[in-house]
Amino acid sequence: MPQFSLIFPMLAMVLLTFGVAVVLFRARLRAIREGHTPVSYFRVLQGSQEPEFLAKPTRHLINLFETPVLFYAGCLAGMVTGVNDAVVVGLAWAYVVARVLHAWVHLGSNRVRIRLRVFALGWLCLLALWIYIAVAVATRH
Repeated sequence: MPQFSLIFPMLAMVLLTFGVAVVLFRARLRAIREGHTPVSYFRVLQGSQEPEFLAKPTRHLINLFETPVLFYAGCLAGMVTGVNDAVVVGLAWAYVVARVLHAWVHLGSNRVRIRLRVFALGWLCLLALWIYIAVAVATRH
């Protein structure tokens, strides 16, 4: 499998992040337009109560800069070490799918029980990705 096939799940995560940023931008405009939040609130994100329709994408975008960092690092580690077989690519795509589902639930119905399960699935995919790469590198001859 070509080394750069891990680029595509990474690109999908970047696109997801940009998509959530657009949702957040639109929510901020709505909050201002409808009078829920004054413009001054956005200087330091203080001084006003944040409506739920704004809080969800805000928190979700922040989350996309937390654990996905380990995903990007894992993909790069797979590329650099040459451990980029179908298992690694499959785990990378599984993580992306879990993150897309997590975004869909979080920004939609926000049912915590479902969101937690999808989030945990993503974590398991990420952990498996890292363990697989580490074992492959450690057992090379």
